[in-house]
Amino acid sequence: MNWVDIGDISDIPLRGARCVKTPAGKIAIFRTAENDVYAIEDHCPHKGGPLSQGIVHGASVTCPLHNWVISLETGKALGADEGAVRTIPIRNVDGQLSVAVESRMIAAE
Repeated sequence: MNWVDIGDISDIPLRGARCVKTPAGKIAIFRTAENDVYAIEDHCPHKGGPLSQGIVHGASVTCPLHNWVISLETGKALGADEGAVRTIPIRNVDGQLSVAVESRMIAAE
């Protein structure tokens, strides 16, 4: 696995998100009110809604299309809904963020 720098934590507003495009698809990077950061695929398992445009609350995001709540920690739908998105390893070193990508993803860039 390779780490790719994606910017500074200050690039993401509190309780907000930004998108990173990769050859494997869009990754949504979330910042919680507690300054925790998470990375998941940017599509809801229900109808593919853009999770990066959802509302962040605690360690979850609510999809803007149909209000599904997705755990930022596990990628799983919460409550009665079923489904999941892939989580992506992310690290925060003194505010500098990087995500782990598979080597084949880098080769495709």
